[in-house]
Amino acid sequence: MTAPADSHGNTAEKNRALPRVCIGADASGAGKTTLSCALLQALKNRRLKPAAFKCGPDYIDPLFHREVTGIPSSNLDLYFFDGATAKYLLRENSRGRDIAVIEGVMGYYDGLGGASTEAGTYHLASVTETPVVLVADCGGASLTVAARIQGLARFREPSLIRAVILNGASEQFYRELAPVIEGETGIAVLGYLPYMKDCVIESRHLGLVTAAEIEGLGEKIRRLSERLESAVDIPAITRLAGSAPPLDAAEPGIAERAPPGQRVRIGVARDRAFCFYYEDALDLLRKLGGELVFFSPLKDDRLPENLQGLYLGGGYPELYGRALSGNTSMLEDLRRALKSGMPCVAECGGFMYLHEALIDTEGNRHPMAGFLPGTCRRRERLVRFGYAAYTAVSDNLLCAAGETIRGHEFHYWDSDFPGEGFRALKPRSGKSWPCIVARENLLAGFPHFHFYANPAMAKRFLGSCEAYGG
Repeated sequence: MTAPADSHGNTAEKNRALPRVCIGADASGAGKTTLSCALLQALKNRRLKPAAFKCGPDYIDPLFHREVTGIPSSNLDLYFFDGATAKYLLRENSRGRDIAVIEGVMGYYDGLGGASTEAGTYHLASVTETPVVLVADCGGASLTVAARIQGLARFREPSLIRAVILNGASEQFYRELAPVIEGETGIAVLGYLPYMKDCVIESRHLGLVTAAEIEGLGEKIRRLSERLESAVDIPAITRLAGSAPPLDAAEPGIAERAPPGQRVRIGVARDRAFCFYYEDALDLLRKLGGELVFFSPLKDDRLPENLQGLYLGGGYPELYGRALSGNTSMLEDLRRALKSGMPCVAECGGFMYLHEALIDTEGNRHPMAGFLPGTCRRRERLVRFGYAAYTAVSDNLLCAAGETIRGHEFHYWDSDFPGEGFRALKPRSGKSWPCIVARENLLAGFPHFHFYANPAMAKRFLGSCEAYGG
């Protein structure tokens, strides 16, 4: 049945109501992830079905959302793709859900290069017309918290900041300061979340520890949500979410791309060592004809049978060097498949896995697949951190010579064989460097790519896999 059109010619499906709220903050570390997870659980406790999203390229926070909601959490990244695609993915991943919760990134106005709002929380909230609840960290300040909130609310017009939750505040602090903050800023303070030592979510060099590694995560989130229920006006948040205008979102024409004639079996490495994937990118492979078969390089003896391609995502292989190196049957099977010409995309941790060796944090050398020469070792600081545009030097597995794709890097480990198949260019500084091993059947490097940034990449990858499978 065709959905009824409104007065503007849009169908009800294209432009429909979607209650949604964005959780922002004035800086990283202010408690966005903690509060977002607690809110998602509190909404579930009220028998609502929330959808979860993360602004930007972060791979770890969505893992926490997934643990809470029981559904995949998606990235909405306005550097990777345009606003129309972001709105489409927001709508598609909210189907059958009651409310969407979008966790912001960094400080509210922080975007590309530190001197722009592009691709930041404010940019995404503006494009999707989503009301914002600001998490205000109260550590080491009192009335100054009101000044920070007022500054954030007036920095851009409209700021979309509609409410505040005080994080790290005691009940007494909240009762004394909330009326003052509301009087000074005109913005509602919906409650507070005190510091709960036993519910702290640990961090490591790449940010948060992954959800699968935290013992008792479910209990921590349960306790946080109970505290949120008693100290925050949850109904006010749902009313605020309901005030968002209908979401005008049309499919970005991807269905026009003909999928392969039959399902193409792609082996996807997924376990504690390899867990950084963009869920929508995986879904796009499925939409275009891919059959994704997950396997564990840590535990499985061999690759799944009858594969036509491989996708080795990022993660923390450096934490599991001994186990990965010890699984020699998997390494032999992987080498055999790659030498036969099986198409493979390997990002960051997957790229490291293909090297001759990996040196862990203690200096131990662990032999890896050995399909690529060289060794990966830790550096003292982040290597080539952030967004970049990557232009192909020659035709390769994902694109033709001269084509540019956008990606993101976040890694402390580096390789003495980084590749020269692409030329990277930072979007603001103009810094450039060669990178990525790019061949007809292989694309391996530190950047993470999102297939929705260039759906033609996904189609080309699947086409190569189908041709390999014959």
